Amino acid sequence: MTHQPSVIGGACIIASVCVGAGMLGLPSAGAGAWTTWSSLAIILTMIIMTVSGWMLLEAFKRYELTVSFNTVTKDLLGSRINIFNNMTVYFVGGVLLYAYITSSGLILKGLLGIDSQLASVLFVLVFSLFVWHSTRAVDRISVVLIVFMVLSFCFGVSGLAFHIDASLLFNSLADEVKQAPYALAMLPVALTSFGYHHSVASMRAYYGEERKAKYAILGGTVIALVLYLLWLLSIFGNLPRSEFGPVIAQGGDVDVLLKALASVIESKQVANAISLFSMAAILSSFIGVGLGVFDYLADLFKFDNSRRGRTQSWVVTFLPPLIMSLLFPFGFVVAIGYAGAAATVWACIIPALLAKKSREIAQDEPGFRAPGGQPMVVAVILFGVLTAIFHLLAMAGMLPTYTG
Repeated sequence: MTHQPSVIGGACIIASVCVGAGMLGLPSAGAGAWTTWSSLAIILTMIIMTVSGWMLLEAFKRYELTVSFNTVTKDLLGSRINIFNNMTVYFVGGVLLYAYITSSGLILKGLLGIDSQLASVLFVLVFSLFVWHSTRAVDRISVVLIVFMVLSFCFGVSGLAFHIDASLLFNSLADEVKQAPYALAMLPVALTSFGYHHSVASMRAYYGEERKAKYAILGGTVIALVLYLLWLLSIFGNLPRSEFGPVIAQGGDVDVLLKALASVIESKQVANAISLFSMAAILSSFIGVGLGVFDYLADLFKFDNSRRGRTQSWVVTFLPPLIMSLLFPFGFVVAIGYAGAAATVWACIIPALLAKKSREIAQDEPGFRAPGGQPMVVAVILFGVLTAIFHLLAMAGMLPTYTG
């Protein structure tokens, strides 16, 4: 009897894919909306993004386990939509890997005192090997990293939590109302914080069925949501809203946020724990996102599972973002915002369209089905379209953006 992978392992992969971008991008992105509206935006996004992942599972169920977005989208929605979807999937995966590689270099420079570009190269060469090896290796390292993150998070964040100033978290009703519009510009970063969808096919193949993959997805998004809310409360309760000005001015870079936090934390151990946590968050997301992009490109280019085939997949997955990171390093939150706007296509709009088309083809087909019927399909598409519009409006200076 073959050993069935645990739901916890899969949930850890999904959580680790989500957590890096969200943890490190959300405080700066949510500084305008602050505690109440940031929390509501994250909860709403988590619900929509969990359901859209289930819609992908539903669309995949009629296909063999090795398929990915590319095959299913082309079959159900046609070549033109598939080409556009492929471009956005690779763009988002590439931008996220780029953001993690750049940030890891900056954090390692602070921790080890080596050149940030050399640190980025070493980071990619060492940690992408887990992805090259196998999904099982990624499962194992993801569980280890999640445990490490939880421990460093508990130590670092409990240190922050003991010093939370409740008066910093909430404002007068009039101020809360004024802060509401800032949540609109935050949505693309919140959406990226639950952008695990390129891993849905990997999850389904890993379990060999939709039901377990469904629970792994839900478990992963719930873990991510709880961590995000704890993290935001701890940071917003320690770092006054006005202190975010310099962080935002430097593109929301993680190392700048960590320095700002270190200046208000009295304990050196807590500051170090938070730096280690941030590094683990970036690493776990780098490996998780890397796996999704790796499997996706292997399907797209039809690379086989031999050592040579996996090496070809490794090259197209990791080299382009590494080169871009070395040539053009820029702000973490800026990069995540771009990723969020493009991710609306394949994390909201395409999954809902695939589920709709799949239901039209086989109306009464048994097996897994995402909840909510047609109204939920419309809600997921609408959320995606509005999030992309909000990002474009924010870039054009037509939405209120917080500058400190």
